[in-house]
Amino acid sequence: MTTVPASRGAAGVALPARPSGTHPVRAALAFEARAEAGLKALLERWSVPALRVALGAVFAVFGALKLIPGASPLEALVMQTWDKLTFGIVGGQTAMIATATIEVTAGILLIIGGAFARVGLVVLVLAFVGILSPLVLLPQDVYSAAGPTLTGQYIMKNAVLITAALVIASKVLHGPKKA
Repeated sequence: MTTVPASRGAAGVALPARPSGTHPVRAALAFEARAEAGLKALLERWSVPALRVALGAVFAVFGALKLIPGASPLEALVMQTWDKLTFGIVGGQTAMIATATIEVTAGILLIIGGAFARVGLVVLVLAFVGILSPLVLLPQDVYSAAGPTLTGQYIMKNAVLITAALVIASKVLHGPKKA
């Protein structure tokens, strides 16, 4: 029996040789394995950059909404949170502009990528501090006897965005140089 020589997949991974004249089921399984390896290589290459751009877009768009009075459903919560965080020094429209600036800046830096993404992740940490603060500072708005309020649920879903930021950080941050 002759075999077809091994080939290289999209990620440069050697794919197993496929014997010629093999049973159709074996040929289908071998094709599936090669297709899966190709898909895995494609995902390894593009999924984290796509996640970085998507996370950046979410923050840029929702941050920009905070620049338009009445456009963000979280306007009152943002103002109350800043008021508590700054002991009454920052509130009102200044709080909205500060939040919008932080979120839009983080979003744009993430979208640009490269070294800008690393700075964007730092700015995003600031945003997440503010986003999660109502869980502690404004419990009456976040929790009810029946469980989390709608506002609380909105805040808690940020666990997904935080996890996305962690995945992005794992790819864009530089560690110590290896010898």
